Amino acid sequence: MPDTVESSPAVVFRLSHLGDVALTTGVLSRWHDQGLGPFVFVTRAANAPLLENHPAVAETVALDDQALRGGAWLAQARRLARAYKGRRLIDLHGTLRSRLLSLLWRGKVARYPKFGLARRLYAKTGLQRYRSALEAANVPQRYALALESSAPAPTDVRPRLFLTDEERGTAAQQSAPPADDRPLIALHPYATHPAKQWPRDYWLGLTALIAGAGLNWIVVGRDQNPLFEDHGSDLTNRTDLRETCALIERADLLVTADSGPMHLGTGVGTPVAALFGPTTKVWGFYPSGPEDRVLELDMDCRPCSLHGAKQCMRGHRCLSGLTPETVMETIQAMLKGIDA
Repeated sequence: MPDTVESSPAVVFRLSHLGDVALTTGVLSRWHDQGLGPFVFVTRAANAPLLENHPAVAETVALDDQALRGGAWLAQARRLARAYKGRRLIDLHGTLRSRLLSLLWRGKVARYPKFGLARRLYAKTGLQRYRSALEAANVPQRYALALESSAPAPTDVRPRLFLTDEERGTAAQQSAPPADDRPLIALHPYATHPAKQWPRDYWLGLTALIAGAGLNWIVVGRDQNPLFEDHGSDLTNRTDLRETCALIERADLLVTADSGPMHLGTGVGTPVAALFGPTTKVWGFYPSGPEDRVLELDMDCRPCSLHGAKQCMRGHRCLSGLTPETVMETIQAMLKGIDA
């Protein structure tokens, strides 16, 4: 349990990408259920919709990119410190930006163990002792350690997103016809770093295999180059973040690269098949639902990067070695498990 229960809402700080914020939502629910909160949550404006309707979030402070730059961030940090004077700051980011906020903060500050040194040493050496330290707790468990003396079970801090009936209704209209009871497979073929993207031709081949098996499919997410142009099942750039979550919830299964939407799948209870290449489960950023699976190859060069940003001299074989047929076999096996 959290070490203390406070009368005023504590302030949680986590910027970065949507997956990082999604991974906090189960921890917030756990703390709230145990009498801590609701919270004020400070994040990037693009991530704020994830926190809508969350019972543990009383207020969201949504910051645009301009407010996070240089002198603008110093001024913003001072405003936050004044506005929430006396409240506890829970730093779930652990960056120079959050350290500056901590220095200005007029109250207690709690931080989570980021395991940054262990990650870098494991990436450099591959030694088992560093791997074991990282595997002892995934990222939501590490977040929980900001206030708890020992890590809760992974099942107790899985992401939790809270959708409305209206959002679900919109998703029903955008996906397969209501009368069509064939399984629906959601596909998210995009990733922030190109090295984490499964080959485009493989995604195209997978859609053909899915259709050939008599299953429905949709493409979700945002990207400058949609998988299909003018295809009714490709919803790329056609939905906002909340609508995307609702579409993923409606699906029977989500197939995705190692990217934020895999945590959205876990957060809405949809089984996830995640394709990992240059990164690894060891970092702790993996889908943790009961039916979720990570597809990855055992290669001596993996992991080669913390975030998938490095160039590859081997032609990204860690991902190209995962064939559409292999992924299709996983889809069919997972669907059988869901139906069992």
